[in-house]
Amino acid sequence: MRALVASPLGFLVGLSMGALGGGGSILAVPILVYAAGQGARAATTTSLIVVGLAALAAMVHHWRAGRVRAGVGLRFGLAGIAASVGGSALNRRLDPDVLLLAFAGLTVVAAWRMLTGCPSCTPAGESDAAVSADGRSASVAVVPGLYIDATTFAKLVAAGSAVGFLTGLFGVGGGFLIVPALTLLLGIAVPEAIGTSLLIIAINAAVALVARLGTATVEWRITVLFTIAALSGAITGSRAADRLPARTLLRCFAALLLAVAAYTATRSVVALR
Repeated sequence: MRALVASPLGFLVGLSMGALGGGGSILAVPILVYAAGQGARAATTTSLIVVGLAALAAMVHHWRAGRVRAGVGLRFGLAGIAASVGGSALNRRLDPDVLLLAFAGLTVVAAWRMLTGCPSCTPAGESDAAVSADGRSASVAVVPGLYIDATTFAKLVAAGSAVGFLTGLFGVGGGFLIVPALTLLLGIAVPEAIGTSLLIIAINAAVALVARLGTATVEWRITVLFTIAALSGAITGSRAADRLPARTLLRCFAALLLAVAAYTATRSVVALR
């Protein structure tokens, strides 16, 4: 029964991911917990699988368009490996209700990012970013060999570690943090930062998943159906995105995230009491 419930809900998660171009995966954990009946740790593990595969699927389009900086993505991803493993270890030790309460706070941050200007959150925003960055790729501050000074390198390691930790702890991609880190720290144009962020998300998700092997229980019936449904929804959402008013869609989704955060926080506080 729970596997059957997970399928349409997974489709809705994928639909939001496809329509928004990112951010929709943050709904996976509360849906898996409160609707599909998974525990908090199992839900974050399932979310890692969904997020990783969705990132790889979305990256194909950017890769073909030449917008994935593989060298930068690998370095950023490698910088977050230790933190991702650490986040996964903390996930096993935290009280599930404390974990969900902290996740509610992260959801509020994601909603705030969407409402205050996240160019990667909608296909329309991504298109605008591509147009505004057209002709400026030659002025990117980072050379192909990624030669950077010590200060910038330290900031890159800090940003990679923060994203890796969030992925390991909560099972989320963290694209709303990766894109500004790549643009502000390394001077990468926004379209390339968006494509590269998907590679980083896939790396972090894979590392966090491997770190949980032997300690996390994967409910494969729910996970497989949820993932297939999410990928199907992502394809449908990406096709429908051009027909939807992007700004209105973004605001509505941010409002939904705030409602989910409030519900998750309330349930967690009540359970802790």
